[in-house]
Order: sequence, then structure tokens, then C-alpha cells
Amino acid sequence: MSDQSAGLITVMIADDHPLMRNGIAAVLSNSPCITVMAEAGDGDAAVALYRQHRPAITLMDLQMPGLGGIEAIRAIRDINPQARIIILTTFNGDAQIYRGLQAGASGYLLKNMARTELRDYVLSVHRGDSRLPADVSSNLPAVLTTEQLTRREVDVLKLVATGHTNQRAAGKLGLKEDTIKSYMKSILAKLRARDRTHAVTIALKRGFWES
Repeated sequence: MSDQSAGLITVMIADDHPLMRNGIAAVLSNSPCITVMAEAGDGDAAVALYRQHRPAITLMDLQMPGLGGIEAIRAIRDINPQARIIILTTFNGDAQIYRGLQAGASGYLLKNMARTELRDYVLSVHRGDSRLPADVSSNLPAVLTTEQLTRREVDVLKLVATGHTNQRAAGKLGLKEDTIKSYMKSILAKLRARDRTHAVTIALKRGFWES
């Protein structure tokens, strides 16, 4: 008899920190209806193990070497469009939440909530619910109603964050200074920022890149 037919919820944990994987597995082991069937240390392994084991629930870290968590979510959903994936991370920037949900994740849980909420969260997502923790979802409407920065705009803003003038940023990216000014105008409008410093602060808070 298979795990699924026996009523067990099979789980795969994808995280590049062995201690974190062990801790998550220990939390889930307290539930008789959940079994951890596979563990992956990077995104490539997560995709390969998903293809092999087809777990009911995948817990996916966002920041991993090689194939990142969001890319791994997309790859797994290509294998099985009904795959249920929970983003499990320490990073709570709302841009990362948006990208993960857009990639096909069913939910999002901060690692510091795992000890108290992970079991119930897994059960909820397995039932077909798609939900976010209250302190995470309260910040989500802003990003869902705000235009996202393009990759090039993020590149420009990263240089601004490290003190580059428009002229220096243009030289660094091989663009004209007027093009950088145009990008900055778009960035300020999209983020509804007062100035360059405010734009950098918003971008860091929303997780467009790690500080």
C-alpha cells in the first residue's frame, strides 16, 4: 500500500541548510499523518526529487545555490501543474511573495513560524486551501496593485543604492545618462517614491534584492 493510499501526506523539504531541514522534519514527525519522503539541498535536486517521488506537499526555500527556489517552483509546476508548494523562508519581502505566488506556490510561511504553525499549514494546503500568514498577507495588497520593476530597473537602482550617480551608473551598464534618468523616472513612479533614497528603501523592504 502506498503512502498516499495509507492516508499519509508526503512532504519534500528543499533547503540548503541541513540543520534547518532536520528541524523542519522533526516538527513534522510529531504528526502521524505526515511523512517526510525526500530532502533536497538545492533547487536542481528539488526538481529531480519531485519528479522521482511526487510528494503531496513541497516546502521550498527561496535562497538556495544553483537553481533558486522560485525557478524550482516553476520547474515543478511544469512537471505537475497541480503541485502544492509552500515557500518556507526567513525573507519576508513582499516582492518575493509576489514572485513565488506568480510562480505557482500555494502559500508562504516564515521559518520562525515553523515550530508552531507548520503542521497546520501543511494540512491546510493539502486540503486545497491557498493562504498566507496574517502578518505577511497584510503587506501583500500594496505590491499586487503596484507595477513591478523590470530586471534592468533593479540593476539601475542597485547602483544608485551603492552611491552611483546617473553618469557612473550609465558607464557601468553601458547606457546613456539620459537612459538612466528615464529609468529612474519610471522607478520613482512605479514605487511611488519621493526621491532616489526613498526608492532604494522601498525596494529593499519589498525584497527586490537582499541588502
